[in-house]
Amino acid sequence: ASRPHLSTNRAVIIVNYEFCSRTEPLQPRKGAKREADKLFKALSKLNYAVKLYYDQAAKDIEEIYQQESREEHGDCFVSILSSHGEEGAIYDCWGELVKLTRIFQMLSPQRCPVLAGKPKIFFIQACRGNVTDPGVWVETDSGRPPADTEQLHCAFLNPLGSMFLQTLLEFLEGDERHLELARLMTRISWKVAFHCEAKGPHQGHKEMPCFVTNMVREVYPFSTQITDTLHPSSDVQEGLNSQFSRKGHAGTYIPL
Repeated sequence: ASRPHLSTNRAVIIVNYEFCSRTEPLQPRKGAKREADKLFKALSKLNYAVKLYYDQAAKDIEEIYQQESREEHGDCFVSILSSHGEEGAIYDCWGELVKLTRIFQMLSPQRCPVLAGKPKIFFIQACRGNVTDPGVWVETDSGRPPADTEQLHCAFLNPLGSMFLQTLLEFLEGDERHLELARLMTRISWKVAFHCEAKGPHQGHKEMPCFVTNMVREVYPFSTQITDTLHPSSDVQEGLNSQFSRKGHAGTYIPL
């Protein structure tokens, strides 16, 4: 395959939805694969050269980002990570933790000069441990009272996928994609906070995206015309773990 043009923005999506851990009881993430397929198509139709990977081991995840550090990039890099996780880390398909800081460092100006000074946007959907925040009810005149979820440590996944990534997908396909990134994330946070509330034993707990940035200028990463076809450089790669598991073997941060 030919290399993308210099001006082509690139995106990497890594989704772990089946696990073969002997030590961590990690359940399959129903809906995550379907959700990733839709995000892959949405970004590709926004003229991103998208690479989608399923069920990756830690060494493979690191190699993916090392490879990205050697690629030619456009004005922006986007990555979506979807898996189980802990504070500051995600699980690979074998139940091993991969620290997010290690991933970010691979795309630092020192290791990836071509992206120096350019936005590197990470959307991370991962359960951050077993701690939940019950929230604080407050008086309000505008619909359902919001919960105080500044330190929320739990993400909820339904059979259709995660509320956070579902909302991101909806906005990428709608007019909201033209918003500046900070405003886009504010809209996403509002919708998730007001429309996502757990049932059953977690009744009253909410999912709330955490938006962290050190950018000093406005960024419009998705403000473009939606095309009818996928970007020619986009492709999908299944992880080996997907085959093993079927045979019975064995959470937005923007660094500059």
